[in-house]
Amino acid sequence: MSTSTRSVLNRERMEEALIRVLRLAGFILFLPLVLLPFYWMVISALRPLQDLLLRPANLWPDWDRIGFQAFYDVLFEHGFLRYILNSAYVSLATVVLSTALAVLGGYAVTRLRFRGQPLLSHGILLIYMFPAIVLAVPLYVIFSRLGLRDSVHALILVYLAQTLPVALYMLRSYFMTLPPELEHAGLVDGCTRLGVIWRIVLPLSAPALAGVALYTFMIAWNEFLFAFMFLDTPEKFTLSLGVVQLAESVHLSKQLVMAASVLVTFPVLVVFFLFERFLVRGLAAGAVKG
Repeated sequence: MSTSTRSVLNRERMEEALIRVLRLAGFILFLPLVLLPFYWMVISALRPLQDLLLRPANLWPDWDRIGFQAFYDVLFEHGFLRYILNSAYVSLATVVLSTALAVLGGYAVTRLRFRGQPLLSHGILLIYMFPAIVLAVPLYVIFSRLGLRDSVHALILVYLAQTLPVALYMLRSYFMTLPPELEHAGLVDGCTRLGVIWRIVLPLSAPALAGVALYTFMIAWNEFLFAFMFLDTPEKFTLSLGVVQLAESVHLSKQLVMAASVLVTFPVLVVFFLFERFLVRGLAAGAVKG
């Protein structure tokens, strides 16, 4: 092995070692910054109220005295069980509708040829470029005049308008990486367009569908602005509205607010870790094929 080859190999090894060191240093630096707020939130919800009032910044509580009374009070005495059901219904309905419409729309702008198809294909994300507050006022006026305010179904329509453009864009980009020859073979074998989508496109697009479902669920679960504008009856509140209402009650302890915040955050974390590998696989597959 020549001297120049050895120097090149040594330089590559040093670069790889430096990258590993920087990655480890970044992990050590940012992991506490990410986990500390969530840890403090969970600990504050589990600590006894007296201990929380006397030592609010204590990060090392007496583990023998922690309890789940705050979660019980939030769920059964302050109506958060109903808020969870409302948020779950709104989020799952938004996921199903947004994914179904995005599949049909993304396939149409990718495979079909019709008048205005290029304009529609490039203008999918146009509505997403406007801030949510810009759309809030006209949507509020329209829904008020139609008598659709204070309805969770109207909220689902609003979330659908908010999430569908990005869902369409994500699936359109993924459908473009799929070989059309597989669909042509299905059409030759007697499948209809819907049969091709159901039997060929959807199984191949499982990672992209998981990513779209994850994105849509997170938006619908955590959204506050439109829920605040369109819902008036407390029995119809979502979790984000319930937390704000609880935080504004000055006679209640912050322990209950922390417990409610854990209830809002935990389902999103669970869903993310369940679907994260599908999301990464979908993004990586699209990048390689494209």
